[in-house]
Amino acid sequence: MVSFILPGNSASGGYEVANSCRFDGSSDYLNRTPSSAGNLRTMTFSFWMKRARLEQDAQRIFSIFNNGGGDQFWLRTADSSNDYIDFFSQSSSSQTLRLVSNARLRDLSAWYHIVIAVDTTQGTDSNRIKMYINGVQQTSFSTASYPSQNTDLEWNKAIPNMIGAQQSGGSSEFIDMYLAEVCFIDGQQLAADQFGEFDEDTNIWKPINVSGLTFGTNGFYLDFENASSLGADVSGNGNNFTVNN
Repeated sequence: MVSFILPGNSASGGYEVANSCRFDGSSDYLNRTPSSAGNLRTMTFSFWMKRARLEQDAQRIFSIFNNGGGDQFWLRTADSSNDYIDFFSQSSSSQTLRLVSNARLRDLSAWYHIVIAVDTTQGTDSNRIKMYINGVQQTSFSTASYPSQNTDLEWNKAIPNMIGAQQSGGSSEFIDMYLAEVCFIDGQQLAADQFGEFDEDTNIWKPINVSGLTFGTNGFYLDFENASSLGADVSGNGNNFTVNN
């Protein structure tokens, strides 16, 4: 992993992202084990990604693998062309949710902003998981299996939380992409406009400063500005990730 400049995502006078992190799809990943479980029902993931290649097996951006795979969680690119967003969780080998986007993320020159906003306490099933791509909430899915009300997810437990791979004995499904502005919000379901905005002149979705957000106990913000410590959490929580390979 190497720290890189993230160009072209700020308008004149706007917020400028200084760095991104390149994962090369071979063996590198980040991991952290929380000291205690956080909120398992309400959370938000936000990150920017620029893909390096498509012709590869599924790539796990966030994941956990526990109890021999009986308990799993992933947010990955997947399916036949490896160009969909696939969000999944299972407990005791029983699937609790799965959303697979119809939107295809094929442009290797583009930065995509992904937000997954979770609140399983919501009464309406489609409000329990909201997926945004470049500021637009997705309403069309090839698979849409929403969790039951008050379901606990597997992410955010006191077990290894992975960025960039699946760990199942040996690691696999490494990501081949750049990541930037990686945020996890523990305890809140936030919309995409808390992380980005449409430029008034170009109507291009662009990042905004997220440093003022409340990240929650296990929340983190990885800005990749410290090349010697790419897993450094700058949210103020000190929830740093370990860099592997």
